[in-house]
Amino acid sequence: MSPGLRALVPVVLLGACVGREGSTAPGHAPPAPPPRPEGCRAVRPGEDLAALLKQTPPGQALCLAEGDYSGPLKVPPGVTVWGSRAAIVRSSGKGTTVWVADGARLLGLTIDGSGDRFDTLDAAVHVSGDDVEVRGVKVLDSFFGILSEKARRPRLIGNEVIGRPGLTLGMRGDGIRLWETTGATIEDNLVEQSRDCVVWYSSDNRLRRNTVRDGRYGTHFMFSHRNQVEDNRYLGNEVGVFVMYSRDLKLQRNLISQSLGAAGIGLGIKESGNLTVAHNLIAHNTVGIYLDTSPFQNDEHNLFEENLVALSQAAVVFHSSQTRNAFLGNAFTGNETQVLVQGGGDALGTRWEGNDFDDYRGYDLDTDGTGDLPYELNSLSEDLVAHYPALAFFEGMPVLALVGAAGHVVPLLAPRPLVRDPTPRMRPRGADLARDLELPHAN
Repeated sequence: MSPGLRALVPVVLLGACVGREGSTAPGHAPPAPPPRPEGCRAVRPGEDLAALLKQTPPGQALCLAEGDYSGPLKVPPGVTVWGSRAAIVRSSGKGTTVWVADGARLLGLTIDGSGDRFDTLDAAVHVSGDDVEVRGVKVLDSFFGILSEKARRPRLIGNEVIGRPGLTLGMRGDGIRLWETTGATIEDNLVEQSRDCVVWYSSDNRLRRNTVRDGRYGTHFMFSHRNQVEDNRYLGNEVGVFVMYSRDLKLQRNLISQSLGAAGIGLGIKESGNLTVAHNLIAHNTVGIYLDTSPFQNDEHNLFEENLVALSQAAVVFHSSQTRNAFLGNAFTGNETQVLVQGGGDALGTRWEGNDFDDYRGYDLDTDGTGDLPYELNSLSEDLVAHYPALAFFEGMPVLALVGAAGHVVPLLAPRPLVRDPTPRMRPRGADLARDLELPHAN
């Protein structure tokens, strides 16, 4: 086992063993609960909270004592509602449970349940105004968790959203959903057992230090530009992150792991450009990175720099995306296939420089850390699988191994190269990248 792979194994195992209840991914402490506002009006269970909210002027706060309160509720503009996790707003079973208007704040309490209709977007929390803050709230058994619609500058921070695990993935609602939302701060949230986290038609948002697991899409971007995705943990989702029809996104220092099964993809990109994908750990997925017609516009490029892509069936899969992508200084370790080009063809139009491939067979006589020979990937068996996907059934079996060996031994059968890196890196980068992500690693 290479040093890079040794460095990676404990990181992936730790990600798989992260605790379920109230925990965050490794490397991040749970945020402190929001403090009780000064001068707030105390509210006890049994009081008509909906009526009190209507009477509360902007700038005032209501503090809920421990106990149950009935929804639905509408938090008026500029009003704060605070409670501990033991202050629980319970859904009536229909519609949205709490609506939050311009400048209002929802802090610390628990919201249990919502309606179950897709067409009315039944949610635990519906942000319907600008400059709203939802912080430290726990959402249980909701259809949609926290929904922000046509809003500017919402702050969704330190919340815990638990979906409905008894439903199949496609029948659940989204844990966090941004729709026509700009300038949002989405930080330190835990979302699990929901369908997706969605960012659609929403630009200039920042998603940092969130943990999303056991869903369908960890985060799904569509027609959403200039978003920053940093220091997040995506664990056990069918797809970690998928970017569609978007540009100028930055994805940095994220852990994307355990997206398995036939549809498992760590990072998927479709018809999107000017993306920066750097310092991410993309490990133990069926496909590490999937590119479909990306970049889309002729003046766009995508940069993949200093990522660790490991323990995948295929590290990088191209589907009509072989040009204007650059892979610089990445590490590809422990993958069954480093690069696969669907439908035949090659990835020679992609810029490969300074990458660490653990199947590199060259040498470094001058000990400068760069291989003296180019890295070239050429496999007859993988070439056949790319042309005839049904042959993937035989992967791992002796028959495809013999075909691959024949391609190396018999010149007449030698396939054309798929990838060429003129300056492959010789020194394994797994431990360095694990340290950059502030994750445990072994030397």
